[in-house]
Order: sequence, then structure tokens, then C-alpha cells
Amino acid sequence: MLRSLNEINRFKLQGIDSEIGLCKDFLFDDEFWVVRYMVIDTNKWLPGGRKVLISPISLGDPDWDTYQFPINLTKKGVEASPQLEEHQPLSHKYEAELFKYYGYGAYWMGDNLWGTYAHPTPLADAGVLEGLTELKKEDRNLRSVKELKGYRIHALDKDLGHIDDFIVGDDNWRIPYIVIDTNNWLPGGRKVLISRNSIESVNWGDRSITVNLGCRKIENGPEFYPKKFADPKFEREIRQYYGE
Repeated sequence: MLRSLNEINRFKLQGIDSEIGLCKDFLFDDEFWVVRYMVIDTNKWLPGGRKVLISPISLGDPDWDTYQFPINLTKKGVEASPQLEEHQPLSHKYEAELFKYYGYGAYWMGDNLWGTYAHPTPLADAGVLEGLTELKKEDRNLRSVKELKGYRIHALDKDLGHIDDFIVGDDNWRIPYIVIDTNNWLPGGRKVLISRNSIESVNWGDRSITVNLGCRKIENGPEFYPKKFADPKFEREIRQYYGE
């Protein structure tokens, strides 16, 4: 099922023995557009509230009524995990240490969305640790979802709206759609969904994205209503609208 990352951002992360913290950001792979990590706020219990990354491999099935995500990790296990300081870049070396610490198969060891799998869960038991130091492709970077929120939209004919949210599949954590807020550009504007496949480039320097859509196509796009994702017909309507 498709979910809003803005919605998940409110969730508490419940470990095996106690609460781990609150979800405050996501890091996604800018080649596959798939979320690789949740960034957890641990201010309540870790000294200095250091940055903690939780892979979807560690996640159980969420409770959408109580806004909680179960994590298959203990509080002590998370505390003893390799440290990543707040302003330290996320290197491949750190990721390799993190995956080795948890005993996970590496998502970069294969051609599928999650290594040799389509979903993250099997990597918890895969035991694919051989070659763990193999480098990822140079063009595969991890980006902050929070950073991209607010980026302007360069359409084919003019600028229109900004990024407000990301839609993710709760089984594979891939981002198929982006929510565009047009309120600051159009009188009575609304929030609409565009396909991630419509993105031509992300322009990190001027905080914008370029899409291969005209303004009218965006304006008339499927309107964003989180609850409508419960109906499978809604996604079919989105795909049909964008010819996918």
C-alpha cells in the first residue's frame, strides 16, 4: 500500500524492549528512488541525541492507528551501533560497518531494489556478508527527504509549485510519486501527485527539480488525499493519467 512520508514522520519507533525514538527524516537512494534509512530522533535517551539510522530491513508492520513502527532491535543494540555524528557524511564505509554490525545482507550487492531481492525484509536473514566491502556505484547517493521538501518545480513552460511530500510503498520503500503543492502559484491551488518518472533532474544548487510535464498537466493531475491510497483503483487512476 502507498503511504505519505509526511504521515510516517510522526511515528514512534518501538524497539523489542522499549521505545527507540521518533522518526524525523528519511534518506533515499537517488538512483532507484527508494528509502534506505529512517533518521531517528533519540534526544530523550542518547547523550547529545546523536543521529541514528534504521534500515527498513529492521522494521516490522506499522500500527497506523497508534502511529507506531515496531523495530526488530533492542534499545541496547541500537545504542551500541556504529556512531554517525550529526554533520558527518554518510560514507560507504560507515554503511558497511552498520550492516555488518546488524548481520544484514547488503542492499547494494545485486541489481534488484534491495540487493538480490525486491523487498528489504529478506536481507535480515540472508547472511550475504561476502564482498560486503564492495563499493556502491559512484552515481548512487543518499539524499535527505527533508532537504528536498520545498524544492521548486520547473515545468516545460514555467515554474509551478514546490515539493510538499513523498509517497512510498510500505512493502519495498520505493518512491513512485511526489506531492506538489501549487497553492503559492495558483489561486485556489491544490496538492497534486506527479509520477517520479516525470522527473528529468534534481538541481541541488538552486533547490529545484525539472520535470517533463507542462503546467496544465500538473494542474489537472490527481489530487492528493492520503486516505484514497486505501483504494487500489486510485493508483490505477494515477498510472493511467501519466500513461504508465
